[in-house]
Amino acid sequence: MPLFRFDFSSAAPLRTLVQTAAWVLSRLPLRALHALGACAGLLVYALSPGYRAKLDQTLRVAGLSSGPMRRRAAAEAGRFALELPWVWLRPLDEVLSRIGPIDWSPLNRVAAQGKGVLLLTPHLGCFEVAARCRAKLAPITVLYKPPRQPAFRALVEGARAIPGLSAAPANLAGVRTLLRALRRGEIVGLLPDQVPDAGEGEWVPFFGQPAYTMTLPGRLAQTTGAGVCLLVAERLGQGRGWRVHVDAFPESPTPAALNAAMERLVRRFPEQYLWGYNRYKQPAGVPGPNLFASDSTITPPTLPP
Repeated sequence: MPLFRFDFSSAAPLRTLVQTAAWVLSRLPLRALHALGACAGLLVYALSPGYRAKLDQTLRVAGLSSGPMRRRAAAEAGRFALELPWVWLRPLDEVLSRIGPIDWSPLNRVAAQGKGVLLLTPHLGCFEVAARCRAKLAPITVLYKPPRQPAFRALVEGARAIPGLSAAPANLAGVRTLLRALRRGEIVGLLPDQVPDAGEGEWVPFFGQPAYTMTLPGRLAQTTGAGVCLLVAERLGQGRGWRVHVDAFPESPTPAALNAAMERLVRRFPEQYLWGYNRYKQPAGVPGPNLFASDSTITPPTLPP
């Protein structure tokens, strides 16, 4: 049975177009998608001054702004974009067959404490694969921001409807969902380098430049006693699939500790980080970092009961 069904009789034209394009792409071999994606990524980099400037700037901040690195980063971003339909719409077992053996022992040791696990995955490699490979073994709830376009929202939400994987929106109701899962001793997943909304983060350095960083992981861990692990799916060459890395995170997931850990992960295979993501943007309603003393933070709201 297919993981995703199309309802062409009632879908709006754009929604139908998006779903059809995703389905067509998902039928191609992964190696072909990665080759096409690399070409598309380089083409977008060449033709879009705004995207090129953003990618170059974030690489420059990290001290990685060489010509070859910029091209590799643009190519990997394209590979990520075109591998998503394959990951979302192919049978789960086929996707998992492209992942080598995984050493789950760091996560299993944390889970054995019975207080739940915070699984943190940055915008590095294929984070959609990361959640899927764990959902095959045990329930996992992931926090996400729904796409603004309804057509893309329908595609993403439908593709994530697989056994063992639940998606919670990035709002108060979603936080409550994460809390309930952790209190059941389950696993929840977050993108810790996603820029939070006003009042939900603090300014701390990321590659030496202030980045508004979420406080939610620290509050969840403090409230529930949950342990923390890092999970990254590294993209392999020649369309071979992905290699999943699991690391323990023994310290408290404060914003500063999170960004330091994210930097270490990114430096393992820096070309696979989504450097075009505006990690340093200032959310609406958030004063700039220059308005705070070096030791000050934004006080987050308390977690819901």
